[in-house]
Amino acid sequence: MSHRDPESSIGGTVRELLETAVFILLVFFIFRGVVQNLRIEGSSMEPNLHDRQFIWVNKLIYFHFDANAPLRALPGQSDTTPQLVYPLQMPKRGDVVVLEPPDGDTHGEREDYIKRVIGLPGETIQVKDGLVYIDGKPLPERKEDGGYLTETTDCYGGRLCEPYSIPPGQVVVLGDHRNNSRDARTWSGEPGLPLDQIVGKAWLIYWPQASWGVIGSPTYAETP
Repeated sequence: MSHRDPESSIGGTVRELLETAVFILLVFFIFRGVVQNLRIEGSSMEPNLHDRQFIWVNKLIYFHFDANAPLRALPGQSDTTPQLVYPLQMPKRGDVVVLEPPDGDTHGEREDYIKRVIGLPGETIQVKDGLVYIDGKPLPERKEDGGYLTETTDCYGGRLCEPYSIPPGQVVVLGDHRNNSRDARTWSGEPGLPLDQIVGKAWLIYWPQASWGVIGSPTYAETP
């Protein structure tokens, strides 16, 4: 009868443990690259999302790349305009997104914001008479129109009081709690948010348990 070398047995066990640890770490980093958890801070998305709720953010859905990046590496082509390609989907109107704080609005903080996409690249947006207008047509956001708002929208004397043309590669985002949201209406910089500053799409509320559920995007009956 043969006997296993104790040192060999211990070495095999250590190797298996190391392989398992490496596998777990690999899965963890892959998961973190696709999904991120976030605790909502503040009331800017009420009554649809609330302070101290925990959500999962889908970071993969807006994966994109710049098709013109190789051109800019060539001599004399450094000013080539980026051409972003979204293999899965671009941010759509109504999507709740997590974003990096826009330039000039950090107030010494670097925590991500959570807002809703309202205006899309190439559109003209304006806030007037308590409503948001897209290309001259009112957007049906209010509850009575089948939307998600319980308040009117004020432009706060900012750039969106007048028609604003959203540049290519940018969107305009607003909070659902229109009377208490620091968003495109009040930012010190331009209202447009570069698509590259969107971290991902708010996907699922996972805590508290009573609030568990998928965060949906509205379907506008009369989307311009």
